[in-house]
Amino acid sequence: MTEVLQQSRARARQRRILDAALRVFSRKGYRDASVDEIAGESATSKGGVYFHFPGKEAIFLHLLNRTASQLRTKAEEAMAAHDDPIAKADAALLAVLHTFAKHRALARLFMVEAMGAGREFQQRMAEIHAEFATIIREHLDDAVAQGVIAPIDTEIAGRAWFGALNEVITNWVILGEQERLEDAYAALRPLLMRSVGVADSQERVS
Repeated sequence: MTEVLQQSRARARQRRILDAALRVFSRKGYRDASVDEIAGESATSKGGVYFHFPGKEAIFLHLLNRTASQLRTKAEEAMAAHDDPIAKADAALLAVLHTFAKHRALARLFMVEAMGAGREFQQRMAEIHAEFATIIREHLDDAVAQGVIAPIDTEIAGRAWFGALNEVITNWVILGEQERLEDAYAALRPLLMRSVGVADSQERVS
């Protein structure tokens, strides 16, 4: 029982460090953030931070992977509510958008800081982007197979769909725009639908 309690406390401390690191990275940027600041923000000793993570790079990478996992979970939950393959692809994009709309700091970490943090993180982001583009492509493949849309290059379309959403979110973060991300997607959505030959007859995002 004691061991279970210790493990639970360790996981809670690790989450506290990661949540604090997210705030520090969002305020200072990856390059200017320090382990000392993360320790102070998390009310943890510097040694305590190093007990869980070997350095700032490991913390940042862990945050990226945690965010990617959260986004995949949200996307899967959203897609499960639909049968139509186009609706599933649309739901996956909306899940990403809704998550970042509620957490601007997370969006900054994922969309801005990671791309300027170094080659290792750029490579990881490219892999994550490819994973989400593949989710879109697979549902577009299903749409083609079911005759919902005409045959298209679904790999290019999947990258284009996720790339367009990525651009909208990145601009929202960098420019500090106050408009709802949902409103931006409502304008983008008909373009995405027309790009695969689907009339945008579904209701706009609320």
